Amino acid sequence: MSEKVQITKENPFKILFVCLGNICRSPTAEGVFQHLVNERELQPYFYIDSAGTSAWHIGEPANSKSQQMANKHGVKLNSRARKFETADLEEFDLILAMDRENLQNIRQLDTQNRFSDKIKLMRDFDPQPGDDEVPDPYYGGMDGFQHVFDVVHRSCAALLDELEEKIES
Repeated sequence: MSEKVQITKENPFKILFVCLGNICRSPTAEGVFQHLVNERELQPYFYIDSAGTSAWHIGEPANSKSQQMANKHGVKLNSRARKFETADLEEFDLILAMDRENLQNIRQLDTQNRFSDKIKLMRDFDPQPGDDEVPDPYYGGMDGFQHVFDVVHRSCAALLDELEEKIES
């Protein structure tokens, strides 16, 4: 992350979490990050959103298993699925893909390679990065959703720790 980043109430940091359908992993990341921001009372310093690289689920709430897992941990998933748009490249300060396929899909929209420094993998911030991907739990059982929640929570906490140091009161 750039050392030049300065986060203020007047210039909140805009972060976008991206997966394929925007119903499992990215809304979980959005909800977890928002929850952590709320716990630290840092809401004015962040704008948080999520999107999917496909249009399959536009307008739908988060997957019921994702919601169930989040609720178990006191996290609310309030987002509605939307498709990632080219304008998001300009709008957001950090765009976090859940896996390499979605990372590639996002980078293909950056035809002039202007935004590569802000397009990263979610697990770039995970203290236990494993294979660098947040696995898609869609076709699996609750164990997969628990694993995704754990990975996302760890990654979001580490990311917020890093970003909190750049907040100027």
